[in-house]
Amino acid sequence: MPLFALICRDRPGHLQTRLDNRAAHLGYIEQSGVVAQAGPFLDGAGQMCGSLVILDVADRAAAETWATGDPYAKAGLFDSVVIEEWKRVIG
Repeated sequence: MPLFALICRDRPGHLQTRLDNRAAHLGYIEQSGVVAQAGPFLDGAGQMCGSLVILDVADRAAAETWATGDPYAKAGLFDSVVIEEWKRVIG
C-alpha cells in the first residue's frame, strides 16, 4: 500500500482547540489502525502548531476520507491540509 503524508497547519491562535480535541484525535488514530507515524509541528516557543501524519492506506481517496474524519479537522483546527503521496526510503 502507498503511504500518504498529511501536512496540517493550525489556524493561528487555535492552540486551545487542539488541546480540547487532542484525546479524540489520539483515539481516532488508534481506532483507525492506519497511522504509520504522527506528531505535532512546534512553533518557535515550542507550542504545537500543526501535525504531520503518515497514513498507510490504499489510495488518496482513503487518505482524504481519514483526514476529513479526524476530530481536529471536524473542530476546525486546521488552516490548511496538504496530502502528498510519500515513499519511505530510510527508517
